[in-house]
Amino acid sequence: MRVLVAGATGAIGRPLTRELVNAGHEVLGLARSQGSAVRVEETGGRPVRADAMDRDGLLEAVKGLNADAVIHQMTALARPKRTLNADDPSTALRVTGTANLLEAAAELGARRFLTQSMVTGYGYRDHGDHVLTEDDPFARCTGSVADHVIKGLMATEAQALGAGGIALRYGVLYGPGTWFDASGRKARALPVPTDGGGVMSWIHVEDAATATVAALERGGPSEAYNIVGDTPATWGHVASVTAATRGRRPTRMPGRLLRLAVPYLGALMIDTTLRASNEKATRELGWQRKHNV
Repeated sequence: MRVLVAGATGAIGRPLTRELVNAGHEVLGLARSQGSAVRVEETGGRPVRADAMDRDGLLEAVKGLNADAVIHQMTALARPKRTLNADDPSTALRVTGTANLLEAAAELGARRFLTQSMVTGYGYRDHGDHVLTEDDPFARCTGSVADHVIKGLMATEAQALGAGGIALRYGVLYGPGTWFDASGRKARALPVPTDGGGVMSWIHVEDAATATVAALERGGPSEAYNIVGDTPATWGHVASVTAATRGRRPTRMPGRLLRLAVPYLGALMIDTTLRASNEKATRELGWQRKHNV
């Protein structure tokens, strides 16, 4: 297929572009700058200079082109801000960015559309030992500091699934380009609670990429898939493994201070225990994982 990838230079986008090319697909990678265009080419894609948040510019850039699929992998993985609001970059990418990309898909004649979602959409709370599947309630706001994230996930999924597309509910990402990057490319590691925090479902960016290719090729219309590893783990465990690879120790902070400094991290790392099942993606997509935390 010919595939337009938005977010082709991001944490998932880079390995995804390589996986798509290796699988015989042709990649058109959106690039806002010349530097991004060069990085798209380095991973085997063909750059399309456009900003997905600029609707008119995006539609002009894809005019005259054609593609079989569009994949939305745009997100903002910068360090969490003290407060979240409706203007949060990742939320805007999920709301407005999805709408613009769906219009671009129509212009391209693309019949498949995949969007990036997250398992945290099941709710920032203690789910106990219950293993969450795609049949569990998703994207319900509870009045917490994380509601803006929930609203963004709700928006991208509703738009994609409503158009017959696919929602990929990734676990928390680790690996190159993420908060938990063993290569040390991130200037500063993200602090984790002193006690290790809650249990979470994780996914390495390379496994996220192979799952996305599998969903592109074999995913059903208007379906959601949990894209997570086999073993949930605490934030402290993943931070320790990542730091040890670089010969360091993880940055730890008492939960009370972490919540005070960045309330969202309190909701994510302390309040939430979340185990998600990858059984559906394994069964329906034939997806296998190479990494485990």
